[in-house]
Amino acid sequence: MNENNPFPYSLSNKRYHTWDYHLKEKFGGKVFKVSLDGGFSCPNIDGTKGRGGCTYCAYSFKRQSAGDLALQFRQGVEALHRKWPEARQYIPYFQANTNTYAPVSELREKYEAVLAEPGVVGLSIATRVDALPEEVLNYLEELNRQTYLIVELGLQSAHDDTAGRINRGHDYKAFLEGIQKLSERRIPICVHIINGLPGENREMMVETVRRLSQLPLHCIKIHLLHVIKGTKLAEEFLRGEFEEMALTDYVETVCDQLELLPPEVVVQRVTGDGLRESLIAPQWSLKKFVVMNEIDKELRRRDSWQGKCYQQK
Repeated sequence: MNENNPFPYSLSNKRYHTWDYHLKEKFGGKVFKVSLDGGFSCPNIDGTKGRGGCTYCAYSFKRQSAGDLALQFRQGVEALHRKWPEARQYIPYFQANTNTYAPVSELREKYEAVLAEPGVVGLSIATRVDALPEEVLNYLEELNRQTYLIVELGLQSAHDDTAGRINRGHDYKAFLEGIQKLSERRIPICVHIINGLPGENREMMVETVRRLSQLPLHCIKIHLLHVIKGTKLAEEFLRGEFEEMALTDYVETVCDQLELLPPEVVVQRVTGDGLRESLIAPQWSLKKFVVMNEIDKELRRRDSWQGKCYQQK
């Protein structure tokens, strides 16, 4: 523990359980995620659950071919080395769309193509709870015995009214069923949430994390809603149907949420990256380190930290 920091899972000024701290503790050094596009579709795009995808999702209209995944991974590593020449350990991250939405034979081929690459210490797979049939769950259980596996689930909000408005394609009950299936197999889970969704106030955003704090999560990613050009959400925003979240509101909301999380839950993100050329709002989100620093400052101002208000029911 840092002598100036009351939070136990930290060797810096961070008062929450950072992804960087977790990986260094587990693997003895810095580990880098390498984002991949596996060429998967989504049940909320192809008509199985819905069409058009979630209203905020840019992947529903912008796709790239998976191509040679091993080559894609190596190119990602090369890009990392330009910034961090010392990088030696990696976690391939199947990020775009729903990365369990295919037969197990296809999943096995794609996942294992990158697991065989030098320096790979784990695997992260982004998916939805409605794309976890029994045969896929069995394969994920097998993978979890072989490597450090994280299955990343997009929840975004625990409120069904919000899920309907953003065309999420499933409700909170289905999410809980998916969590149960994964946790029964002891598969580590990371849940994504988004602050600033249309129709939500601060109390609703905090309530989402209050509910998540009672679930068997390994990690969480806290995102800010980005209004991206070409999405249905952008059309709604430009018609004035909702307002962007202010920086101060976002910072205070994230701190409220961190206070409710169990200290052991790893916080992979407290904000997100937006591409300048495609981002409509909020423009302040482009200054990522400013946002992170403001969260650090607010926690210090409160004399607070992750888990300070956590109560297990």
